Amino acid sequence: MRVLAVGDICAPDGCDYALKMIPITKREENIDFVIVNGENSALGNGITPESANTIFAAGADVITGGNHTLRRNEFFDMLDTNPFVLRPHNIKDAPAGSGYCLFDMGKYQAAVINLSGQIYFERANADNPFKYIDELLERAKSDGAKFIFVDFHAEATSEKRAMGFYLDGKVSAVFGTHTHAQTADAQVLPKGTGYITDLGMTGVIDSILGVKKEIIINRLKNNDMSRFEQATGKCMLNGCIFDVDESTGLTKSAKLIYK
Repeated sequence: MRVLAVGDICAPDGCDYALKMIPITKREENIDFVIVNGENSALGNGITPESANTIFAAGADVITGGNHTLRRNEFFDMLDTNPFVLRPHNIKDAPAGSGYCLFDMGKYQAAVINLSGQIYFERANADNPFKYIDELLERAKSDGAKFIFVDFHAEATSEKRAMGFYLDGKVSAVFGTHTHAQTADAQVLPKGTGYITDLGMTGVIDSILGVKKEIIINRLKNNDMSRFEQATGKCMLNGCIFDVDESTGLTKSAKLIYK
């Protein structure tokens, strides 16, 4: 089974580019299952029903989230009614949604888990993710999941690496999101779990994490707290393809995607 995980989609430009490029990638790479992080897909930030529907139309099977997923109240109903739209499971006092889903692939079941990190990430308002993951793994096994995929939305490389090694051999793949910078470490860990520290982002190349670069530079240089504005222009799609063995549920190879 070939699984495409796509990095944080940023703003309408990122949604439009995903709508174009995910179907092409699915055809070219013979993709069976698509997981997309959509927490920044709305104009401004956060996610709305409209941006989520665009991501589903692009070919996503499951949409994962992060620290901005609960920013838009109008999205709460979708979090509660669509089981394939996730937010980090360990967010404290979350008003809607879940960080776990089970996707029926016919012959097999695939579980997707979404968790948030804590290090350098106070605004995430998250409990310790290691307290939750074992319980979620038991739930996935009880549900009969052959494959388990974990989107770990976190800031610190060390925390992501720790989660990857902790889950090595227990899940099909662990992929980091949030930093919007694709890392060059797509790999298979020693016990067979696919891993990448960060998938990157899907959005405007000539930007700083999807935001107009002049605004970010001015904020850092002059402490100017002007409102962020999304950049526009030529886009990229970042992600990773995991080739998963259907007999073991573990990963045989991992390949970066930059289109």
